[in-house]
Amino acid sequence: MPQLMQINWFPTLLSLVVLAGAPFALSAADPAPGTAEATHDVPGPVRLTLPPTIYAVVGHQMNVYFDNVTLVLNPDNYAFDVACAKGRQQSERWTYTPAAQDVGSHPFELTVRNEQNELIASGRCELRVVAEAKTDLSVLMIGDSLTHASVYPARVAELAEKAGAKMKLVGSHHPENQPEHVRHEGYGGWTAKRFATHYKPGAPGGDYKDRGSPFLYAEDGGNPALNFARYCQAANEGRFPDVVTIFLGPNDIFRATDETLESTIDDMLTHYEAVVKMIRQATPTTRIAAMLPVPPAATQDAFGANYASGQTRWQYKRNQHRLVERMLAAFSGREDEGVHLIPAYINLDCLRNYPTAREPIEADGEQVLRLNNGVHPAPAGYRQIGDSLYAWLSATSS
Repeated sequence: MPQLMQINWFPTLLSLVVLAGAPFALSAADPAPGTAEATHDVPGPVRLTLPPTIYAVVGHQMNVYFDNVTLVLNPDNYAFDVACAKGRQQSERWTYTPAAQDVGSHPFELTVRNEQNELIASGRCELRVVAEAKTDLSVLMIGDSLTHASVYPARVAELAEKAGAKMKLVGSHHPENQPEHVRHEGYGGWTAKRFATHYKPGAPGGDYKDRGSPFLYAEDGGNPALNFARYCQAANEGRFPDVVTIFLGPNDIFRATDETLESTIDDMLTHYEAVVKMIRQATPTTRIAAMLPVPPAATQDAFGANYASGQTRWQYKRNQHRLVERMLAAFSGREDEGVHLIPAYINLDCLRNYPTAREPIEADGEQVLRLNNGVHPAPAGYRQIGDSLYAWLSATSS
């Protein structure tokens, strides 16, 4: 599988939508249950996929982009309707910047209608508004080139500092041109399988382009094995971090087709769970967060710029959306194990916050602005990913 290159300018079972809490009561204006117009927590033909919880922090914007939570060729062909006492519905998104008085839990419902005004999908979840946490934390971020770029890790640390908290970013990898405190285990092109199986002596260390998994060690001449305690001895003075986030997926599923996608995700989740198990066996207190993979840039232009005619935006979007469905099924409801979900995929503007470049329409002709990176956001997009992570950290660290 080809590596998804880091940008140079900076380093079929449909998932059921999880309803947080008790079922919503129908209002007097709602149609009776069982009628064609009754709302349901079902994905429908557009495969609507909401997370169990949308996290939002006082004073910080949070969004749900409608194209990000559905699998459709053109979201403009559908009518989206948000029912929530908070936030504003706009053409392409629901957007919200909470105030202090909004702290608490609020119902959120999204329905989708077709051109005949028929209800074709509906999902409900919890909107959880929290104040900024002022708890000092140590956080290890595991990932691929999206983590390697270091923008969202730096964003989270910046937000924590502004709120008056100290955040230590744990990691053996310190990319060039980054502040000393920006550390993680993010490597361009890496997959869950590579973190779980790619062994080279000397972990963690050496040039990042030639190193093995920082979590694999061969002890006393034995076979290499995942060892989180050994990793923490080498990278964090023997201390376990408070939180580990895992942000993987693009390289795992990039080349999958509809015929191979399920087996590809099976293989990814097997190795992903091996990393989760490694952490949990070493420490019962570290919180583990699965960051749900973000959608690609909004147009085929971006994929043409990166992959010529080698991959389409639609196939990659199909792969990414299915992975979100599978990860929701695999990791929802595991909070008692200390395993959580971060819905990073809902809050990324895939049209405005991916890189662009001007290209001529014809030789020596007028130039137009086109998206030109399929899977790596622009800095503003990375910061939106960081905002999603920060919201979850604030909600679970108070």
